Amino acid sequence: MSVPYETAAYEPHESPESPEEHLARLLGRALNSFELPDDVIRRLDTALAHDSSLHSAHHSEGRHRETYRHTWLLADGSALTLWELVHDTASGGAQHEVYADEEELGTATSRLPLPPETPDFELPVLAPLPPLPGPRHAYVPDDSADHARRLLRRAENPDRPGAEIAALLASAFAHQITQAFGRPCRAGRIGLGFSLYEHAFLLRDGRELSLWEVEHTATPDGRHMCEVYASEDAAREAMERRAAQVS
Repeated sequence: MSVPYETAAYEPHESPESPEEHLARLLGRALNSFELPDDVIRRLDTALAHDSSLHSAHHSEGRHRETYRHTWLLADGSALTLWELVHDTASGGAQHEVYADEEELGTATSRLPLPPETPDFELPVLAPLPPLPGPRHAYVPDDSADHARRLLRRAENPDRPGAEIAALLASAFAHQITQAFGRPCRAGRIGLGFSLYEHAFLLRDGRELSLWEVEHTATPDGRHMCEVYASEDAAREAMERRAAQVS
């Protein structure tokens, strides 16, 4: 069967992996890593943070195929993605391949000797999914309203969420914090650090509301800085701006 995936597979907090280590591990296991363009490798030398997600998968008749998206945030503020194909359609167990272009990945996927009912590569990702019932997160009842106040208070960006959002969060009674990008920042470390966290709150009326926290050391003196945004897109754009400012 084929299953659509967009679930993040981020590096765990207890054993964070640097962008350099993650790239080295990916290239080390890929059989065709030598085919990657030199300019792609040069750009990846400037990576500041990374994340990975399972893009799609197919399992049938004892065979499997999985594709992963590996994305790096670069020092110039841009992002670069490598696509990893993992399959066991040849002898010798699982094989790993890596591609810098999604079209090349699709071509490589179509050549695999999988059953004819395998759907088109793009369909599992593009097909709309029905909304999931109930809350998206496993919330923990806590002093969540106070957590929201403290989060907004330590945010240093002038465009942080204002009084309207703060008033809504006054009714929060449970929350969950999830790392969405990068690895924990440590002030004083050599080099830059970027992390993105979702603070998801459950309100008394059953609604869910998230704040997106960017932690980074892209400051003139390398000190730790916290910024908070009302949407994930705004938070990721802020990370790109900060990275570009110090490149």
